[in-house]
Amino acid sequence: MTVDGALARVIRSAADRAAAAEAERCELCAAHVSGGHPHLYDTGAAEVRCVCGPCSVLFAEDGAGQGRYRLVPRRRVRLPAVDSAVLGVPVGLVFFVPHADGTVTAEGPSPAGAMRWEVEAAAWQRLATTFPQLASMAPDVEALLVNTVRGLDEHWIVPVDDCYRMVALVRREWRGLSGGGRVWPAVERFFAELTERS
Repeated sequence: MTVDGALARVIRSAADRAAAAEAERCELCAAHVSGGHPHLYDTGAAEVRCVCGPCSVLFAEDGAGQGRYRLVPRRRVRLPAVDSAVLGVPVGLVFFVPHADGTVTAEGPSPAGAMRWEVEAAAWQRLATTFPQLASMAPDVEALLVNTVRGLDEHWIVPVDDCYRMVALVRREWRGLSGGGRVWPAVERFFAELTERS
C-alpha cells in the first residue's frame, strides 16, 4: 500500500460522506429526506432532484409544476432479452431514455460520468412495437436499462434515478484503463439487487 493510495482513499471517503450529507435534503423545501426518498426530474436542467414525500405529492399529477418537474416513478419491470443492438449503440452497459419530444437518448457509464448518444427515433419505435412494455414508459423519467457485459443478459424498465445510481457506482469503482477488479463485481451486485415493483 502506498501513501498516495491511502491518502486518495481517505479523500474519496471524506468526499463521499460530504456529498451524502448534502444530498440528504429536499431540494425544494430543504427538509431532511430519508434514504429511500422520491425524486423529481427537472426538465429545464435535465437533472434529477431529491425531494421529500410532502413535496413529491405536489407533482404526482401530469402537468403539475407546468411541466417543469416530473415525479420519477418507482416502477421496475424485468424484461425478456431485448435486441437493443438495433438501436445502434455499441456498448453492453447502457440505458435508453425516451423523451417527451419524441427523441431517445442512450447513456452509458464511464469513469468520467455518463456518455450520451442520440438514438434514431424510428429504430426505437420499431423496437417498441416488438416490446409493447417499452411504449408504456413514462418519457424523461423511465429508462430501458441493459447489461450484456461479461455474459450477462439483463433488461429492465427502471426509474432514471436507478440509472444515475449505476453511473455513480461505475465512476466510484473504476480503476485504471480497464476498470480494475472492483467495478464489474459492483455492477453485477447492482443488477442482482434490482427487484421488480409497480
